[in-house]
Amino acid sequence: MKKAILIIGMVTFVVTNAIAQTDQLPTADNRDKMFMGIKGGINLSNVYDSEGKDFVANSKFGFAAGGFIVIPIGRYFGVQPEVLFSQKGFKSTGTFLGNSYEMTRTTNYIDVPLLVAFKPAETVSLLFGPQFSYLLKQRDNFKGGTISSTQEDEFSNDNIRKNIYGLTGGADFNVDHLVIGVRAGWDVKRNNGDGTSTTPRYKNMWYQVTLGYRF
Repeated sequence: MKKAILIIGMVTFVVTNAIAQTDQLPTADNRDKMFMGIKGGINLSNVYDSEGKDFVANSKFGFAAGGFIVIPIGRYFGVQPEVLFSQKGFKSTGTFLGNSYEMTRTTNYIDVPLLVAFKPAETVSLLFGPQFSYLLKQRDNFKGGTISSTQEDEFSNDNIRKNIYGLTGGADFNVDHLVIGVRAGWDVKRNNGDGTSTTPRYKNMWYQVTLGYRF
C-alpha cells in the first residue's frame, strides 16, 4: 500500500506540473474526437480474500502494455475499450508440514477493460467500468527449507479459473499526444473453479501506472 501511494503521488506531481505548463498555451478542445493509442507501464498487484489459514500475501511489480480506443459520445462523455497484456501476482509466506516457505506467483493475463469516460476538461478523463481477464500463464517460484522449485501452468490439477470478471477505474491525464494513466482494479470472482483448488484461493487487486501515445 505504501508503494502504491508513493507511485500515485509521484505521478500526480508530474502530471500536475505538466498540465500547469500546457494550460499556459492555447490548446484545441479534442474531447469530441476519436483517438487510438498504445501504452505501457507497471502493475503493483496483490491478492485478497484468501481462505488459507496461514497465508500472508505481499505486493509485487509486473509489466502492462497494450492499446486503447477513445470513442466520444458528445463532448463530456465517451467509451474507452482497451486490450492489455498484464502481469499480476503476489509474494507469500506461510508454513507447510511445519516448515516455513516463501512463494512468488506471476500470472500473465489478457485484460479487456470496457470503460465509461467522463471528460470534465480536455486534459482529464475519469474512467470506470467492468474488466474481463483471461489467464494465459502462471508461474510459481517456491522456496521452503531445502526445497526450491519452479512450476508453470499446472491448471489441470488445481482447477484454476481462466476467465475472470473484475472492475477497474482511474484517470487519464492528456498532455497533447501523451496520455498518463492511473488505475486501480480488483477481481469480482475468485481464481479457483469449483472449489477443488489446493492452491490459495484469492481475488486479484492491482494498481497500474502507464504512459501512452494517442494518434
